Amino acid sequence: MRNFGGKVLFLDRDDINTDEIIPARYLTEMTKTALKPYLLEDLALEEFDAARDLAGVGAIVTRANFGCGSSREHAPWALEVNDIHLVIAESFARIFRQNMFNCGLMALTLPPEAIDRLFERFGAHSTHVAVDLQRMRLNFTADGLAEQVPFTLAPFDRALIEAGGWVEYADRRY
Repeated sequence: MRNFGGKVLFLDRDDINTDEIIPARYLTEMTKTALKPYLLEDLALEEFDAARDLAGVGAIVTRANFGCGSSREHAPWALEVNDIHLVIAESFARIFRQNMFNCGLMALTLPPEAIDRLFERFGAHSTHVAVDLQRMRLNFTADGLAEQVPFTLAPFDRALIEAGGWVEYADRRY
């Protein structure tokens, strides 16, 4: 099973779409690896610089409707190839969310007040998150701060994560 968590990138905006996650001009690339340098290249967010801010990131915390726009697997692939296996948001576009789990990545939904609290407590710090899948908790730490946040996960989504994605799940079952 993948390592979920790591250094957190806070993206304080709703409606980050798949064209901002991976610009459409790169969809002709033949491998996932070819997508790596273009992740979030077109994201317009004050003080955000993809070249600087993505270094070492393993998780993203963001607002509502992450992954809206065109339905394409390239967006989760671009996250995966950059070792970002966890996105935590208030909500996700339905197809993007399922593509995340199909790729063996985690798309966790938390209530808006929990997301607000994470931004308030941890957004200005160098923050790390670890996933405790057994206890269904996220463990956030930064500069002497710590917080455990419970999450829920549907049994099938958990099975996809544990298998490594849909293809691996199907290989074991069928």
